[in-house]
Amino acid sequence: MLKKLWLMAGVVFGSVFSFAVVAMAAGEKAAGLTPQVQMCIAIAAGFGMAIATFGGAIAQGRGIASALDGIARNPSAAGQLVTPMIIGLALIESLVIYTLVIELLLVLKL
Repeated sequence: MLKKLWLMAGVVFGSVFSFAVVAMAAGEKAAGLTPQVQMCIAIAAGFGMAIATFGGAIAQGRGIASALDGIARNPSAAGQLVTPMIIGLALIESLVIYTLVIELLLVLKL
């Protein structure tokens, strides 16, 4: 329970921090960013990508473990479990790639 609480706190902190930095930077032109705003954008990009990667890895690990557990219990259902598992893994990975695109947009603003 404590691990989940820390994970949720980290995600909320990262999200709020990222949105605050984007809001601060939105009012200024890209060429006129102060060094403090540039530093905050870089930190937010790093934290955001780290949290997204960690969350995606945990979700993919749990998804694969659940699918393998189902296959171990009923080997004849392997064909029915593999396709939804691959689709689920692709959707999880797409969220991490979406976060990467957002982080690159933030960093390239520097």
